[in-house]
Amino acid sequence: MMERGVTLEVGNDGVAIIAFYNPPVNALAIPILDGLQEKFAEAVRRDDVKAIVLTGKGGKFSAGFDINVFEKVHQTGDASVMPDVSISLVVNTIEDCKKPIVAAVEGLALGGGLEVAMGCHARIAAPGAQLGLPELTLGVIPGLGGTQRLPRLVGLPKAIEIMLLSKPIMSEEGKKLGLVDALVASEELLKVSRQWALDIANMRKPWVRSLHRTDKIGSLSEARNLINIARQHARKTAPNMPQHQVCLDTIEVGIFQGGYSGVLQEKKVFNDVVSSDTSKGLVHAFFSQRATSKVPNVTDVGLKPRHVKKVAVIGGGLMGSGIATALILSNIFVVLKEVNSEYLLKGLKSVEANVRGLVTKGKLTQDKVQKTLSMLKGVLDYSEFKDVDMVIEAVIESVPLKQKIFSEIEKACPAHCILATNTSTIDLNIVGEKTSSQDRIVGAHFFSPAHVMPLLEIVRTEKTSAQVILDLMTVGKIIKKVPVVVGNCAGFAVNRTFFPYSQGAHLLVNLGVDVFRIDRAISSFGLPMGPFQLQDVAGYGVAMAAGKVLANAFSDRSFTSPLVELLLKNGRNGKNNGKGYYIYERGSKPKPDPSVLPIIEESRRLTNIMPGGKPISVTDQEIVEMILFPVVNEACRVLDEGVVVRASDLDTASVLGMSFPSFRGGIVFWADTVGPNQIYASLKKWSKLYGKFFEPSRFLEERATRGIPLSAPSSPSPTSKSRL
Repeated sequence: MMERGVTLEVGNDGVAIIAFYNPPVNALAIPILDGLQEKFAEAVRRDDVKAIVLTGKGGKFSAGFDINVFEKVHQTGDASVMPDVSISLVVNTIEDCKKPIVAAVEGLALGGGLEVAMGCHARIAAPGAQLGLPELTLGVIPGLGGTQRLPRLVGLPKAIEIMLLSKPIMSEEGKKLGLVDALVASEELLKVSRQWALDIANMRKPWVRSLHRTDKIGSLSEARNLINIARQHARKTAPNMPQHQVCLDTIEVGIFQGGYSGVLQEKKVFNDVVSSDTSKGLVHAFFSQRATSKVPNVTDVGLKPRHVKKVAVIGGGLMGSGIATALILSNIFVVLKEVNSEYLLKGLKSVEANVRGLVTKGKLTQDKVQKTLSMLKGVLDYSEFKDVDMVIEAVIESVPLKQKIFSEIEKACPAHCILATNTSTIDLNIVGEKTSSQDRIVGAHFFSPAHVMPLLEIVRTEKTSAQVILDLMTVGKIIKKVPVVVGNCAGFAVNRTFFPYSQGAHLLVNLGVDVFRIDRAISSFGLPMGPFQLQDVAGYGVAMAAGKVLANAFSDRSFTSPLVELLLKNGRNGKNNGKGYYIYERGSKPKPDPSVLPIIEESRRLTNIMPGGKPISVTDQEIVEMILFPVVNEACRVLDEGVVVRASDLDTASVLGMSFPSFRGGIVFWADTVGPNQIYASLKKWSKLYGKFFEPSRFLEERATRGIPLSAPSSPSPTSKSRL
């Protein structure tokens, strides 16, 4: 076993190999950075060292700076815990070293890892290594000189693209761009790097300090123009992400005032952005996602996941074909069952269209299409089910139909087979009521489109075995989903938490607030679209079906609006037929449809809830709060009942399942940022004005009055013990 830390070995050739090891990804934790300073100082002191090679052990260079330090800054509010790496290590120790330093890179060099490599005098890389600066996804900017060195090594346009899109490139492209000096096989990497370092020392190869280069920057007017274009683009595509503008400003300082001035500016502004609300939200979202893989009594009891080679999907509609697509893309053999040839052909064509669509978007290469589609077989009966490891039922939300299917598959499938349902709202105990294999029944709730959306909600009953949950979590990870394990109740965690979202929007409309203004306010808050455009896109059938189940389950606090039924009567079905709240025409953006306004007026007349018959007056911020505070209120009930393992799981589910803005951390994290007291007071006020829909939950009231964050763990109630 290799030990964590930094080692120095000097060969007979006079080259010191400085290697660091911090599994799993060689993160640049503070002890590693201290170790690097120490070993570089030793190598410079020693007379038997002519040149130095820097490398990471375990097949990886480094995935970057240790993000735990960011979390520490957020918890303490003290940015001074950030070590001075940029000037003291990368500039003074590495770049200005009296002996040449070559970075030997394999696996990955991301963030701070790539920045340290760019401080070296040359970079030799193995094929297939990932190189990138993804810091903006955490609300910060590259902080170890990356904003200055990358433009000098690859040119300004490509550097801006790599940083602002946080999209890594491969070492092969890095070689073409000039970021990598030579590409060599892994087994030759150290040998070639040693020789390269000696060649620099012996003046056979150039000794390049990248911070001093200007040959790839271009003219100043051209640079200013490129930065301005990038600024305008970032304002449109990332309006709530200030780190994009800060990054571009810092690049500009370096170009117009020199690389070292740029490094000083980068160091100064980094401490500001790392303390920002955006960074707090994004770092929380990052850690929350990782925490979902730890499930008490499932992942910590020594169980090993079983191999799932073959899966049957029942139903080839929108969800079934999407689930089948996700599985075959990850080399899991799929049997797709339908009730007749016509439906089956339609389902198979949908899967093929999904796969070919990924080629069009550049996410799959053409040569992999046939191999992927060969993993799919269509059937009309259960004869192929005798050797499947899992069945996923994805038919319409009908209790009798689902019960019938589960009785049949229990007989047709082997005894180890996982019996999963993709229901989005129906209680799993009801679905599996007529089977004797209760321990194998589990919810596999995908979000539409299933081959694209990253969340997989795994729903367990009191009887679902830990092995089945672990197996499904493993399949989820194989098909590139983030699995979140939740308890069994109407709507589970995500749809239950967010049922007040659509209802709150409808309540506001019936109180006289403009539909399109509501959508604009929610989009400005950071969701990709407002609740009414979302209804148009999802289809009114989905809204009606899910709405009825949830309104029945939570009738004491539901608002029922006649608006969707009125739209359907008017011949509108949203994006499906091009007419909803918006008009949808091929090749153009959705446009608000003024002819929908009389239908909205009819809905207001029927509900008759406007105080004194007049529209209420609200600010845009109040619109956002009147829609999202009831969502927080329901999240409180979900936490109180123990439907999720931890509050941060609900944050991850809200970001990945409902597109809640990741820069706000998730629904519970955002609520704690606003303050439980403010949310409670607002809901209390609105409940007096507009009724029970806004009535604060007991959990929220308790947390608000006692000054406890919503995310703080609570002692599990008897209900929560039974749910998880």
